[in-house]
Amino acid sequence: MGTLYIVPTPVGNMEDMTLRAIRILREADVILAEDTRTSGVLLKHYDIRNRLVAHHKFNEHQTVAAIVSRLAEGQTVALISDAGTPGISDPGFLLAREAARAGAVVQCLPGATACIPALAASGLPCDRFCFEGFLPVKKGRATRLEALKNEPRTMVFYESPRRVARTLRQLAETFGNDRPAAVAREISKLHEEILRATLGELTEHFETAMPRGEFVIIVGGKPKDDIKHSEI
Repeated sequence: MGTLYIVPTPVGNMEDMTLRAIRILREADVILAEDTRTSGVLLKHYDIRNRLVAHHKFNEHQTVAAIVSRLAEGQTVALISDAGTPGISDPGFLLAREAARAGAVVQCLPGATACIPALAASGLPCDRFCFEGFLPVKKGRATRLEALKNEPRTMVFYESPRRVARTLRQLAETFGNDRPAAVAREISKLHEEILRATLGELTEHFETAMPRGEFVIIVGGKPKDDIKHSEI
């Protein structure tokens, strides 16, 4: 059996690519990419010329069997996404599961992801947290937020620029305007920015500002005293 390597790629700064990641990509028999055009820029930058195959959320159910067959033949397969760690709000889970079930070695390299730098720089507790990724766009959105209303851990969300103001407003309505939060955008890129305030203040800011870039929203958990009072 071969090995499936899950390889993180930079979320912004090209220098965030690790030496091990470069070596694995150069040695792989095939590289699976979410978008071959986007990944082609990265691979060209590091002079990596291995075979590149598209593997994304629209075709992963059709391609996974062929990839597992490659692994069964002893090939080395490297999986990358457009940015960050595959499987974290990106394709990767299905292939990792099926490769492991087939008996292949599955290894994930440590590396770039947007949520951890945003969390660590937020100024909010990060010893315990829950990663929520993208909220449902329509159906189930309110239910998900309501389920998190009494979450004591710091919460991490991903959001697109066109929905960030709406999401902040809904978070403020559910958790309260005074809940501490932070909004990070363009992590590791030239215009990286982290704003720290309450949900109410951040909502007001982004309802007038022009949101640009990819966003990570960090929300403080419900204070323990509030949880105790709500249970009485």
